[in-house]
Amino acid sequence: MQDPLLAFRWSSPWRSPAIDLDALIGNDLTPVVAILAIVVLVLVLAMLVLWRRVRRLDGRMTAMTRGVDGRSLEAVLEAHLDTVLKVSRGLDALTTRTELLEAASRRAFSRVGLVRYNPFEETGGNQSFALALLDVEGDGWVLSSLHARSGTRIYAKSIARGRSDAALSEEEAAAIRQATA
Repeated sequence: MQDPLLAFRWSSPWRSPAIDLDALIGNDLTPVVAILAIVVLVLVLAMLVLWRRVRRLDGRMTAMTRGVDGRSLEAVLEAHLDTVLKVSRGLDALTTRTELLEAASRRAFSRVGLVRYNPFEETGGNQSFALALLDVEGDGWVLSSLHARSGTRIYAKSIARGRSDAALSEEEAAAIRQATA
């Protein structure tokens, strides 16, 4: 029998020599097949372990993406997005309404001053009053009521920036100071 390492033939000086595997392996074929069988068995076991892990992960992913009431995660996210868009539209409408109300409130009477007094000695109690109603800018009017035995008289004077064009009584001026304080 030939030496297995010398069993190759040279077909050309430029080509690598052919190796006779049958001659190399020969009697050692059983251990090679056993090693390959063990490797295949290990690979099959690894494949089964990985297959089981993939099934578990797939189950978790399905449970997580199923969402509320069995809907998909995409449907849940779409519902949340619709809600966010509705809230955004509502917020825009609320912002517009708030701006209108703020503009209107600047002209509303928000400052009030009231002074009660007794202008005449013959009447009892403080039944006369000066009432100042002003907006944020100090514009508005002061209403004065003078109560006497013979009757009650009411006077109104306009106020611009906290000042009046007409002469103010001491009580009217006190009501304006109270309103602007």
